[in-house]
Amino acid sequence: MALEAFHPSEPLTLGVELELQLVNTHDYDLAPYADDMLRLMGKHELPGSVVPEITSSMIEISTGVCRSPRQVKEELGQIRDALVRSADKLNIAVVGGGTHPFQQWHERRIYDKPRFKEISALYGYLSKQFTIFGQHVHVGCPDADSALLMLHRMSRYIPHFIALSASSPFVQGHDTAFDSARLNSVYAFPLSGRAPFVLRWNEFGQFFEKMTRTGVVNSMKDFYWDIRPKPEFGTIEIRVFDTPLTIERAAALAAYVQALAAWFLADAPFMPAEDDYLVYNYNRFQACRFGLDAIYVDPSSGEHLALREHLLKTLEQVGRHAQSPGAESALKLLRESVLQGQNDARWLREVQGREQFLAEVSRQASLRFRIDSQPEASAAA
Repeated sequence: MALEAFHPSEPLTLGVELELQLVNTHDYDLAPYADDMLRLMGKHELPGSVVPEITSSMIEISTGVCRSPRQVKEELGQIRDALVRSADKLNIAVVGGGTHPFQQWHERRIYDKPRFKEISALYGYLSKQFTIFGQHVHVGCPDADSALLMLHRMSRYIPHFIALSASSPFVQGHDTAFDSARLNSVYAFPLSGRAPFVLRWNEFGQFFEKMTRTGVVNSMKDFYWDIRPKPEFGTIEIRVFDTPLTIERAAALAAYVQALAAWFLADAPFMPAEDDYLVYNYNRFQACRFGLDAIYVDPSSGEHLALREHLLKTLEQVGRHAQSPGAESALKLLRESVLQGQNDARWLREVQGREQFLAEVSRQASLRFRIDSQPEASAAA
């Protein structure tokens, strides 16, 4: 099977997807209300889309094609407001976060859609354990070779994305000691991890044809890579973010991706190499385990430094490329959270430390999702 042609898109445009939790409001466990939510959301005229996800206590929202972080925030905000109104009618709540704190995977129901049924038949219990919640960010690329070059440049910053978005410290009622435990579930799938190191679209097409000949792969959707090209959209899709607790932070993360991409296109600051991936899994693990307190190994020099230090340095480097509306304030929000050592995983742990009750953690997270976030250092209810 041949790989479809790459359809160039306007460089630096953004598209954002968020997978969200549907919980009841008596014990704040996941609730199978996707069909009811989709029915109510179908009555609203909204940008982007609202679609089901693999289990029936999940829902995915997405923006249209956006040119700025401000537009991302506005579109996500419109959808969020409609979600909240619809959820209120059903006496349920919508929550961000990369994992639900105490749901039991065996209680989940696979959503009645052919692709989800196929995944369930292939992967067994892993499909129900895939009741995890991520943010995907698409960034537009001018051509296919530029997309692959950007993909491999962006891979150096995977630890940044993980640490900034980490919001999955609890799994099945336990503190995992990870800031982002969600990605451990993704890694269980055989076609997860990193994309192959090729820099020409014709070479990537040859790889794709070999994979489809094995019968293991039928489409690009079968790759669960941390970053993958999306030829039909003319983008690369970054998939390592946990779903943040607020729309504001989701837009800020998209702003960071856009600023990095603008830096790459304008300055070509380095040429990626296969050897960059020697430290890839180590850096990825550090960010998942320790969040903003992780150690980062520079792929070029081998230098070990605090991830926070590398993040702050990079935010300064890309600052002059953050020219689109809303970008400057979005990067400021991220910079302040790095300086304070504050991400959503820390906020969730602070609430649990205070309340000693994971249902209350989920309830407070649902309240936080309803409105633009308070200052990131706050753990107030």
